[in-house]
Amino acid sequence: MPSKAAEPKPLFERVAVIDIGSNSIRLVVYHDAGRAPLPVFNEKVMCSIGRGVEHTGKLSPEGVTLALATLVRYKSMTDAMGVSRLEVVATAAVRDARNGRDFVAQIERETGLSVRILSGSDEAELSAEGVVSAFPRADGFVGDLGGGSLELIDVRRGVAGDRITLPLGPLRLMDAADGNLRRGRHIVERAFKQIPWLGALRGRPFYAVGGSWRTMARLHMEATKYPLHIIHHYKIDAGKLRSLFKGSGPWSARAFDRRAQLSRRRVDLLPWAAMVMEALLDRAPPSRLVFSAWGLREGCLYARLPAKLKAHDPLFDAVRVIAGESRFGLKPGALFGFITPILMARQVDDMLTRLAHAVCTLSDFAWSEHPDYRAVQAYRRALLMPVVGTDHAGRAFLAVALGTRYGASLDALPDRIAVQLLPSDHVRTAQAVGLAVRLAYTLSGGAPDLLAGARLVASDQSLTLEVPAARRLLVGDTVMRRLEGLARNLGLAARLAPETKNAAA
Repeated sequence: MPSKAAEPKPLFERVAVIDIGSNSIRLVVYHDAGRAPLPVFNEKVMCSIGRGVEHTGKLSPEGVTLALATLVRYKSMTDAMGVSRLEVVATAAVRDARNGRDFVAQIERETGLSVRILSGSDEAELSAEGVVSAFPRADGFVGDLGGGSLELIDVRRGVAGDRITLPLGPLRLMDAADGNLRRGRHIVERAFKQIPWLGALRGRPFYAVGGSWRTMARLHMEATKYPLHIIHHYKIDAGKLRSLFKGSGPWSARAFDRRAQLSRRRVDLLPWAAMVMEALLDRAPPSRLVFSAWGLREGCLYARLPAKLKAHDPLFDAVRVIAGESRFGLKPGALFGFITPILMARQVDDMLTRLAHAVCTLSDFAWSEHPDYRAVQAYRRALLMPVVGTDHAGRAFLAVALGTRYGASLDALPDRIAVQLLPSDHVRTAQAVGLAVRLAYTLSGGAPDLLAGARLVASDQSLTLEVPAARRLLVGDTVMRRLEGLARNLGLAARLAPETKNAAA
């Protein structure tokens, strides 16, 4: 009787983090715990266990009941999803409430989950680690606003320095001020005056983390008609910061009435979150405000990584996962080598060179789409994919390049979002990268052996394609049209090199 076959080993190990906050409990499941963990499931429940802690010293009974039911559900879900490692952390409300440890003991009895109560210093450090994981070598200061606390961390070249935890989360602040915004402002200003190093942060980027501040970013996008509704890496320059708080700003009561998709609980807390932000900007005016979707939960994963893996570029690790395996084995490095003369002809900087390498990695990621929609789908996926390590302009560059790689002209793109986010010379460079990649695939079909030995040579007047003699028959009308289109982008004449013997043949 044949033996039973062993179960195949999964391609990756799913990991998850449950964050028990003062206002909400969130579960995020990631595809793995690598350098660029992509979320495959993300859900929060507004439990508000921290409501009333300031006055009673205890967690909200109603919030505790909802939290326990939520955690039982999350435990069942993560078991069914095959999560191999689940980390559960609790923050300000649980750490400060008199019955916080009793609540954790009840969680462990009823769910079997092991809960780590983070100290204020731990919470601050993990929040900073999450930002650094998304913004390598970040240099500025991080503010993570939860329902019960505010963590401020001075980050210099990717290393967390001075940090402090303050009881200024909007849920707790609203309780402490008995709902009076003016009194709340006095509480915030008094707290900030006690931080000796806060003034030294002036003029540096401020990385804003936390649900209330992300909602502020979303409302500001709508108020300013910003074209790309992705919170991560949304930036507001220093000169525009003061407009956030003038008169009836984008999070005024009237604005809330027009945005019914916001939960009532979030609406109630937003003026308090805005107050903390405004007071902080008064005390330490930054060069720009940058919103981060990564924080504490991603910091929990990043903190466990070995130093060698932390040094990876998160953009490259993410696009490798998204790209998967190419159909015929063409490696990104070989493709990048083929298009390098185009980058030199355009005199691109290190940032665009890095993005061009990411384009090469993603160059075959839309092959399974319907041919009539492949270019549009490639453009949209590149613009909206869940990656970090690049800003909105970087996303736009990837989108234009990959839409072009699959045959779209700028006029054929489904919207003008990417073009609005990019300088015109970067749009042309993105097109050139896309056209060069398209030429490589037309020449080789994606088979590495057929691209080997072929190369582009750019001079002051012409762009020449050299092909080994043994593969000369690969150069038909379609290849020449692709070459001519690329040459036009560069303002050069297209040439096919005379037939020569080539050792690579």
